[in-house]
Amino acid sequence: MKPGTPVPRPALDAGVQEVGSRIRRLREERGVSLSELARRAGVGKATLSGLENGTRNPTLETLWAVTAELGVPLALALGADAAGRGPGETAPSGAAGAVIHGAAVQAELLEVFQDEAVTYELYRLAVRAGTVQTSPAHHAGVTEHITVFRGTLRAGPADAPLVAGPGEHVSWASDVPHTYAAVGDEDVHASLLIRYPRRPPAPGR
Repeated sequence: MKPGTPVPRPALDAGVQEVGSRIRRLREERGVSLSELARRAGVGKATLSGLENGTRNPTLETLWAVTAELGVPLALALGADAAGRGPGETAPSGAAGAVIHGAAVQAELLEVFQDEAVTYELYRLAVRAGTVQTSPAHHAGVTEHITVFRGTLRAGPADAPLVAGPGEHVSWASDVPHTYAAVGDEDVHASLLIRYPRRPPAPGR
């Protein structure tokens, strides 16, 4: 395999059945069939069925694609309270501490909080040197904000990524495919804030 080729890996270390049950509940609440959600998210029907039944550990890319089509933050599938936390509430959500893995990234969910019609997820982010991760588009209006503590990061829209070093910050609209990569041989350590404007559930068709 050539250097930089993403290696799919399971997203979750534990809690696969619980995440699958939440995905199924969110889908059923929206009146969307399994086949229709799989089609919209661009994943195989068998993949989504295995995820919902807890028999298949999905990739991070699959989780993001499915939750984007459901119009919910990823943290809701990981077990965050639907109501989240208000701006003045600092207690951790039910999903805090969850660690998810992608082809190049490892992200630990630190906090989920709400501000009127917006949900925020705060992650501790590590990006491994030597590979690139491409993530699917989130739903319209979602933005990502990364502050780099160590290493040099190249991230952002797949066709126009941004570069940031220690102490620098980048942000972009992530309703398009976007990438994460460490520049050079050093891993990147950073914080990632994802801002999700709430949207009405997509009706079943």
